[in-house]
Amino acid sequence: MAELLHDFIARQARDSGDSTALLHKEELYSYRELWELSQKVAHGLLASGLGSGDRVAIFLPKQVETVASIFGTAYAGGAFVPINPVLKPQQVRYILAHCQARILITSRQRYQLLQDILGDCAEMTTVVLVDGIDTKTDGVLDWADLLTTPPCAPHRRIDGDMAAILYTSGSTGQPKGVILSHRNMVAGALSVNSYLENTHRDRILAVLPLSFDAGLSQLTTGFAVGAEVVLMDYLLPRDVVRAVQRHRITGITAVPPLWNQLVSLEWPPETAESLRYIATTGGVMPVSTTRALQEKLPKTALFLMYGLTEAFRSTYLPPDQLVQRPTSIGKAIPNAEILVVSASGALCGPGEPGELVHRGALVSLGYWNDPEKTAERFRPLTARHGGLPLPELAVWSGDEVVRDEEGYLYFVSRQDEMIKTSGYRVSPTEIESVAYASGLVAGAVAFGIPHPILGQTIVLVVSPAAEQYEQNQLSRELQRYCQRELPGFMVPGRILVQQTLPHNPNGKIDRHGLAHQFRHLVEACEQ
Repeated sequence: MAELLHDFIARQARDSGDSTALLHKEELYSYRELWELSQKVAHGLLASGLGSGDRVAIFLPKQVETVASIFGTAYAGGAFVPINPVLKPQQVRYILAHCQARILITSRQRYQLLQDILGDCAEMTTVVLVDGIDTKTDGVLDWADLLTTPPCAPHRRIDGDMAAILYTSGSTGQPKGVILSHRNMVAGALSVNSYLENTHRDRILAVLPLSFDAGLSQLTTGFAVGAEVVLMDYLLPRDVVRAVQRHRITGITAVPPLWNQLVSLEWPPETAESLRYIATTGGVMPVSTTRALQEKLPKTALFLMYGLTEAFRSTYLPPDQLVQRPTSIGKAIPNAEILVVSASGALCGPGEPGELVHRGALVSLGYWNDPEKTAERFRPLTARHGGLPLPELAVWSGDEVVRDEEGYLYFVSRQDEMIKTSGYRVSPTEIESVAYASGLVAGAVAFGIPHPILGQTIVLVVSPAAEQYEQNQLSRELQRYCQRELPGFMVPGRILVQQTLPHNPNGKIDRHGLAHQFRHLVEACEQ
């Protein structure tokens, strides 16, 4: 039984070292080779001054070096911080500075983009470039040099220690760093494997970013059972189907917007034969998509899953329940309990909406360097046994759900104003901050409206900073600015301009009123 995250690979290397662990393009690594590479990374990090619990930021696409850096950091006794490769320099700067990263692992091209902002990262001492360096520079290491470091003893860690920080957008302001322990990730992998029934015979296609909890889960669940993980950054949805066919993939987890595109494609018969299961996470799957996938892949089990980064996964709907309750998010995953709690703190009965609350081994350690937000989301449960002197902390999701008579859960709405688009959780405030930074607007409000492919599309309502701006001109210029400063999934789909924005009695922009007014206007225009 693995106790620490990297033990998954170490055990497979010992018991079935020649089995394939990882495939990326034409690179194939056995479990023995992946474990040896991860150990070399750990030794190099330790020789570079990595302390116990120090953060190692990894700003790379899905590739072998990314995986070895993740597990090498865990083995060394540090905490890895995978950064979504589509983020722009200012967003990367915030994460690096906020988590106080000691070491950054990236590529030469990305390093060049970041050079102007790395001066703000006071704790950083070392940058490692996976594709080599042109000239020797203090504090910059070549990947090859990192791997030739003599062995160093790793820092001693236990399962309750921090292993990773995953950054997820908050409802206000900058993203929050969710602290995950070794216990969180090991328990999560074992729990998910118990219902997906992954084995060493599986080939899992990893299409989600490794900075996502669900994307990282493709590695942990696969390595826990000795499966083969195929890394893929696709350009077109059709590339996913081709990868399934080429590699005889048996399992895929993806977000609803991708499934919405994949369902319209032709799936060759041999592809449908190999896929044992597919799963969805990161938003509500349209029933029409679920039905169409079942028709396209009649021999493939479809799992609907719900989760939050703060507790990895929370619920799943067994495939045999899809026909009867296609809109349900299911019941608690193994080794977790899911409660529906009213505003008064009482447990809700069937049909009574309340907040989804998750308790158990998967509840994370809170938000890095943010005790205030941690106290808001991680709160004690009412003691069930009077003799327990210490209260248990559970994670309060902010999602409103309802339970039916048989205990199955149904998502109602988010209690905050997060936008879910293309499988991402997007903070309205982060988009508004970029709009303000353009100097073009005096006021800005972002919100999401339903979209058949993306889940939600982002609408940005602004007032001009200067009277001379013509509305269409302002909209075009602001759109171009957002495209330069934001990753694609955060760029507004619609920018609407009005001369003034309404304010509430407290003097703040009336966000709810604007969202209500323009949501109905946009929806009416698009019907």
